[in-house]
Amino acid sequence: MKDLSLHILDIVQNSIRANAGRISVGLNIGDDNFLTLVVNDDGSGMNIEQAARVKDPFFSTRTTRKIGLGVPLLLQKAEQCGGSLSVSSAPGNGTEVRASFLTTHPDCPPMGDIPECAWMLMVSNPDKRLIFNFISASEEWDWDSLQIREALGEVPLSEKSVRASLLNWFQLDFSNFKGNIKT
Repeated sequence: MKDLSLHILDIVQNSIRANAGRISVGLNIGDDNFLTLVVNDDGSGMNIEQAARVKDPFFSTRTTRKIGLGVPLLLQKAEQCGGSLSVSSAPGNGTEVRASFLTTHPDCPPMGDIPECAWMLMVSNPDKRLIFNFISASEEWDWDSLQIREALGEVPLSEKSVRASLLNWFQLDFSNFKGNIKT
């Protein structure tokens, strides 16, 4: 995967397959130049053995195939740039995937189009609550699909004018967040 938005898409899809109703995606930039990605869900979770093996590319909780490359590739990206990855999970209590990246490292992955990724996930999963949260030292930005849907009423997120407005909002917020990242 070439950029962070694709990793986010993959991890969120794992949460959706685990029957999560609420999925939170957070990006936090610290004063130490580490960018931390946290994807947290209320899905079915994994037992201790599954959680321990999730970093193994030849393991998957899916029954349709025997390999799972998403988490191992995210681990590889994090470690290549001086970061780390952890997975916490328990049956019935959801899962948290936490990855950190040293933004000043030359191997730090590019962000990709996170605003488009967020909009696409919200549109394609209307029965899920997706929350995107971005935190810098001085500011915080939130995109919450439930709040957006409540504000729009019957107007779908896929409506052309809604899409344009949401993407403008998301892109402005994300641009402000990225302005706090040292590369």
